[in-house]
Formats: sequence, C-alpha cells, structure tokens
Amino acid sequence: MKYIFSPELQAKAEEICRLLFPHIDTTRVKCFVSEGSSTRRTIARCHTIGKLMQKTIGVPAHYGIEFISKAFDRLPEDEKTKVIIHELMHIPHAFGGGFRHHDHVCEKNVELMFRTYLSKTNQSPAVKKWFQI
Repeated sequence: MKYIFSPELQAKAEEICRLLFPHIDTTRVKCFVSEGSSTRRTIARCHTIGKLMQKTIGVPAHYGIEFISKAFDRLPEDEKTKVIIHELMHIPHAFGGGFRHHDHVCEKNVELMFRTYLSKTNQSPAVKKWFQI
C-alpha cells in the first residue's frame, strides 16, 4: 500500500470545511490518495489516532482521510465532492479523535450538505439558472 499526500484534495477539503464545518481544525486533517488497496467497495476512509495513543504521545486529535485511487479517481467531480463531504462529516464537533456514525453520515445528510456547499459557492442549479451561467 502506498499513501501519497494530495495538495489538491487537501485544498478542496479545506474549502469545504471553511464553508460547512468550521469546527474542523484543518491543520490537523490531512488528505492522502492510496494506491494498491485490494478493497472492492470502499472509496474513502477516515482514520484517527485513538484516545489512548493521543494521551500516550501527548498530541491532540488528528485525522487522515484516505481516498482510494482506483475507486475515487473514476468518479465525476460532484461525486468526489460528496465523498469528501461524507468523510468530513465523520469528524465530530468535539474534534477529540472519535467518529460520527452512519446514522448521521447518511446519503440524505450528505446530499443536504452538498446542496448547501453548492449554494455557498454559487454553483447551485438555481443560481446558474438565475444568472444564466
């Protein structure tokens, strides 16, 4: 397995956090592309250091988001944005090293956040229609 830091995905995640998730400290979230994964259905994963290890080594919570290249790269841009939103939604407001579960991070909520993102970036269909873009 090979992990490569992705400045492009990092910038996109930081923009999304600025607009949708201001509780996320983007200096402690890093985005990587992985190559060589044998997973078949997974597109991305969010990783963290467990609470005990945080205390052991004396660091606050950090999150790593892994985008599995062979699955993620094939997606259209809107779907890539939704995947980034989905993974960021797993990070709780406490930012303590835990995860929000799929009862909160579900397709309906991701779609709602995606529409909010589009409206805040003037990319929504309604905005485009209004301004005839």
